[in-house]
Amino acid sequence: MMRYLRDQLRSALEQVQAGRPAQQLESVTLDFKREGRSLDDFMRELAGDAICFTNASGGVLVIGVDDKQGGPAAFLGTTLDAEQVRRRIYELTRPSLLVEVEEQYFSGVRLLIAFVPQGIEVHSDPQGRSRRRLGSDCLPMSPEDIARLRDERRSFDWSAQPSGRAVQEASPLAIQAAKESLAKLTDERRNYARLHSPQDLLRALGLVTHEGELLKAGELLFCDASPSPAVQYQYRQTPGGEPRAIHRVDAPLVLAFDKILGLIEARLNQVPVSLPNGQLLDVADFPALAIREAIINALVHRDYRLHGAVLIEHSPQVFIVTSPGPLVAGVTPQNILTHPPKPRNAALAKASRTLGFAEEAGRGVDRMYREMIRSGRDIPHIETLGDLVQIKLIGGASRTQIARFIAQLPEHERDDTDTLLILFWLRRRRTVTALEAAPLLQKSALEAETILRRLASNDPSILEATRQTARSAHPAYRLRGEVLRELGSAVDYQRRTVDEMDRKVMAHVREYGRVNNRTLQNLFDIDIPRARDVLADMVERQLLIKVSSQQRGPAVEYGPGAKFPGKARARKTAPASPTKGKRPETQRSLFPPSSGPASQKKPRGHH
Repeated sequence: MMRYLRDQLRSALEQVQAGRPAQQLESVTLDFKREGRSLDDFMRELAGDAICFTNASGGVLVIGVDDKQGGPAAFLGTTLDAEQVRRRIYELTRPSLLVEVEEQYFSGVRLLIAFVPQGIEVHSDPQGRSRRRLGSDCLPMSPEDIARLRDERRSFDWSAQPSGRAVQEASPLAIQAAKESLAKLTDERRNYARLHSPQDLLRALGLVTHEGELLKAGELLFCDASPSPAVQYQYRQTPGGEPRAIHRVDAPLVLAFDKILGLIEARLNQVPVSLPNGQLLDVADFPALAIREAIINALVHRDYRLHGAVLIEHSPQVFIVTSPGPLVAGVTPQNILTHPPKPRNAALAKASRTLGFAEEAGRGVDRMYREMIRSGRDIPHIETLGDLVQIKLIGGASRTQIARFIAQLPEHERDDTDTLLILFWLRRRRTVTALEAAPLLQKSALEAETILRRLASNDPSILEATRQTARSAHPAYRLRGEVLRELGSAVDYQRRTVDEMDRKVMAHVREYGRVNNRTLQNLFDIDIPRARDVLADMVERQLLIKVSSQQRGPAVEYGPGAKFPGKARARKTAPASPTKGKRPETQRSLFPPSSGPASQKKPRGHH
């Protein structure tokens, strides 16, 4: 965590120096402060900010930066003593909070950096007020928030508490559905399907107390009339339209899960994508596995102490799952991929994994990301909205070139979340550095650099360092030419620039009569394979045609093709001024033009 915070801090300071206002870079783990006029008031403010961080996932306070400005003017510096800041934060927090404070010089000024750890207890100020960081805001905590956070930090599991219901109250339909699910598994869990009595099955799933009473997790999974309604499902033809279908599912979770999936799958549209090996790949509005994981995460990890159903809003363009309860303490949208597994309802999560409904701890969110990228769509949008968590999947038309390309990668790469996230980034931006990749991968810059180098050297090598940065310690990486060719217009900047490239190439041909590979390298700062691909594409569209006797290699020359707009013409030269008193057409040259080879000008601009 400390390495990640230091990487985030370095990147943010560099962006502020480059002109970006510091306020725009503040996050759930980063805050900028300028020294206040009153020392006592400023110390209390710092202590309050430290409380906010420690009651969330920890963070960094940067003292000496004006968060309203960008550029060198934002760096005001500070004269505060590091030990004094550390001591006053300790004195002004309950229980007392130890932070690490260090000096750092940047842009010619002295800054203080306070690293605040995630707390083990719930912290407050001397008046007993607790606050926590949500996004870039510091918000007060209600008594319910404090109780929930205290339970989570003490590993209290609500779902492992006795429910007051007997094993005999489990729904026979839910028991049968659980056995059918277990029988489909391919490991030792399928043996549970052969257990004869419901009590034996429920005990094997860890859902019964020693006294034979169902745990709350067992009540949720197997009993009718459970304390909380399960799911409300709405389908709309457009995201802002009136609901075309509304279903409220109050069945035991074992049954509710299959019912909801059935409602969704009946409304998914499929697009077949052909692979080069002849296989067909079906690409739906939303990947079925991503939908499955979003629903399971909501049902298993919601806070059942809060009333209300899990709400699913489905349209062909957007799929939204909203569940009661914030993310578990310490988990944020910015670290959800890499934070150690921390289920709110451990007993419920364990039973769901045994039944085959949920992924192993910590893998479900990864799968959502992978499935969305594989289908050529945006990554999941995960937000905390007060006491709610919302997962939003963006659907619509798929970029089938991406789905086709990823399907042909080796299995270990197409199942690697880091690889797919880098592809996702480079689909929209030309290059990526380790510092840019670190927050996307939710890892340190050092780990990100290792991943980028692997993708540039391992087989298949899909990245390359740019020529300008290839020898630097932290190069900028881009997609290789053959990868760009495979992805085609699915790459945003390639789709935007194809017309511009056409115009530049055709303008060159009009002026000089021909073009070759090296000309394109110089025009667009691209390598030989990429220039070759551009020329091949223009030949295929009949904009260009080979005109040289040489038919292979970078020296091959191309001229106007059948569909070249207009006729190529030689470069114009300024006409000589006509002799006074004579008409231009009657003038004679002192040296009549020769028809020999010496008079033919060699086209300029190609080599």
